Amino acid sequence: MKGRSALPLVETLTHTGPLWRWTGESGSGTWHFLTIDGEAGEALSGTAVMRKLEGTSRGFGSIKVKARIGESAFATSVFPSRSGNGWLLPIKAAVRKAEGLAEGDIVEVMLEF
Repeated sequence: MKGRSALPLVETLTHTGPLWRWTGESGSGTWHFLTIDGEAGEALSGTAVMRKLEGTSRGFGSIKVKARIGESAFATSVFPSRSGNGWLLPIKAAVRKAEGLAEGDIVEVMLEF
């Protein structure tokens, strides 16, 4: 089909894991994350490799995602873990509040990327 570009393929995955908190060395910054590992993490890693080969990878190796936790949908990015053990999904305070989530809670997230 000459003159038409291919539509980007959208992948969807679901992952469940514990919500955890990271505090910066100064103690002033706190972030909450869900680690995406296992099969879901492998799917994200495969996407990252393909985007790197295509020349469309983003800073820090991040991948833009649309996430849904319960009734809360939000756009963010996942980042490869420095330890090499999966991907980190930041969970905003507004989402934690809306869904009644706290550190240690088991969270199910659906990602589109």
